[in-house]
Amino acid sequence: MKFLYKKVVLKIGTNVLTGEDGNLDLEVMRELVDQIAFLKKEGLQIVVVTSGAMGAGRALISLPEKLSDVSARQVLAAVGQSRLMNIYSNLFEKHKLLCAQILATKSDFRDRQHYLNMKNCFESLLHDRIIPIVNENDVVSVSELMFTDNDELAGLIASMMNFEVVISLTCVEGIYDGDHVISEIDLKKFSKLEKIISPGKSKFGRGGMITKAKIAKRLSSLGIATHIANGKTKNVVLKILNQAKIGTKFLPQKGVSSAKRWLAGSEGHEKGIVYVNKCAGEVLTLKNNIASLLPVGITKIEGDFEKGDIIKIKNEKEEDIAYGMAGYSSETAKKYLGHKGKKELVHYDYLFIK
Repeated sequence: MKFLYKKVVLKIGTNVLTGEDGNLDLEVMRELVDQIAFLKKEGLQIVVVTSGAMGAGRALISLPEKLSDVSARQVLAAVGQSRLMNIYSNLFEKHKLLCAQILATKSDFRDRQHYLNMKNCFESLLHDRIIPIVNENDVVSVSELMFTDNDELAGLIASMMNFEVVISLTCVEGIYDGDHVISEIDLKKFSKLEKIISPGKSKFGRGGMITKAKIAKRLSSLGIATHIANGKTKNVVLKILNQAKIGTKFLPQKGVSSAKRWLAGSEGHEKGIVYVNKCAGEVLTLKNNIASLLPVGITKIEGDFEKGDIIKIKNEKEEDIAYGMAGYSSETAKKYLGHKGKKELVHYDYLFIK
């Protein structure tokens, strides 16, 4: 059987997996696992990014009211994660498939070597009859270690693994324009979407449709498609892969290198900030232009970084325009500041324009 994609990250949201009371909906989980198992046996590579640990915890424990929100989230996740995985394991076992638990924090994507080690782990799992099941490590993820939500985590994995698509299952039919679901979205029309999308968040989720759209925009620029659809629709994953008109699809643009994919997910991981003048900012962001960051265009450097560290690049208006991997230290960069004829601080191959 021929499917639209062969390499899929399937993100299953909190409101898909839980009922109105916040507890896990076992029938929905069973129906989704049946679809995943079928696709796996058809030869597709699938990584599942799942929410639901806290939903599983809610069914097992009652928390004292005096507990802080952060502590409550940690306790529910710690108690619920094992139950969540146990349910997945039992459901996949009926299909003679194994699943593997991977818990991640944002810091896992910061270091390039750690990033490559993680990629190798996923590749090894996908070669066998194993379904990698990924969730944010809510027990230790607090403040700056937290992903925006699991959509961000799904996007980072798709980028890392050079997958073709992220299918984001949520509790709505897709992105609406008035009363109608927008079936396809081109990146060029994204500015209009910010006025259309409701800023409201789901009841038990941490993100929202604006977050999903922003991540879909980033993935599109990396050559990765995104589908947003109602996860409780019967056979929703199979329908998407069979090209049915369901949900909202963000069309992919031209792809980029693996190094740029890593940099695309580096927001918040930078060791320093480099400010550039108007001319340098315009050259770097000029569409279809190939340019490296030269010291002559740099006006100011903040923070301490070494060769290989991630740095953020801001224009003269102090707007974030790019992320890059430093070719040398901040100490050397400050010596070269504003000088002509010096080696580029960030080579084009290691520069991702937002």
